[in-house]
Amino acid sequence: MKTVTRTLAIAAAIIAAVSCGPKKTSAEIELTKTAPAFTAGAHKKLVAMDLDATLTQHKTPLEDANREALDRLGEKYALLMVGGGGAERIHRQMNDYPIDVLGNYGMQEARVIDGEWKLIRSDVAPVDSAAIMEKCQHFRDKYGFTKYYGDPVEFHQSGMITFGLLGTKAPSEEKLAFDPDKSKRRAIYREVCEAFSDYSVFIGGSTSFDLAPKQYNKYDAIMRFAAQNGYAKDEIIFIGDDLEDGGNDSHVRLGGLDYIYVHDYHDFPQLIEPLLRAE
Repeated sequence: MKTVTRTLAIAAAIIAAVSCGPKKTSAEIELTKTAPAFTAGAHKKLVAMDLDATLTQHKTPLEDANREALDRLGEKYALLMVGGGGAERIHRQMNDYPIDVLGNYGMQEARVIDGEWKLIRSDVAPVDSAAIMEKCQHFRDKYGFTKYYGDPVEFHQSGMITFGLLGTKAPSEEKLAFDPDKSKRRAIYREVCEAFSDYSVFIGGSTSFDLAPKQYNKYDAIMRFAAQNGYAKDEIIFIGDDLEDGGNDSHVRLGGLDYIYVHDYHDFPQLIEPLLRAE
């Protein structure tokens, strides 16, 4: 069966390596720097996508050009937003755009029902806060992240956790300068995964590791939604920007879904053209 080419990008590279698994050698790393042609005959029905850095600048409102692109895409496909943030926050950021949303890596689900956007599910997971704090302090002591602002760990009502290496109230300028290429966090990522083996671990924001209960990640969230709504795996394509190891879209790549890689959210309208042209 023909399938959609796994990477569609504008001068972008996808690094193919396994998250929280064996490291790949440089010879095994796949770099794609051009946008291959869309494979004809690959029939997609559901387009799932990320929000920040895919459709919008981080935590900024949806711009008109990408809203219009969504309108065009929605004339041909079912659309699904899949985010690491809460569903209601995503809905507000999209200026109340009528789209089904899986928030908090699938812990929340909101649907458009009879034209009305409704939050229909919001899961909450228990947290052993003392054990989490102890493990986070171990990493601070071991790697010298002992200076922080505010609280050392943020516990969310959902059961998700943010381990900010600079704390919860670090000045913006320090946060932006701390780890702009994510190299500090990538260096210890696998160790953090092993320490928090009951969680899906993501390199989040500018200074943090984001932890979601193990069963929640974007790939599993999409596949649960697909099973409930009658979509086969090869009928789904994902659009996202954070597909490298530790990225919050990485489980989609590792799970084997077809995807379009977005290097710059301004490119979204051009990147979806092959989908709009597909028969």
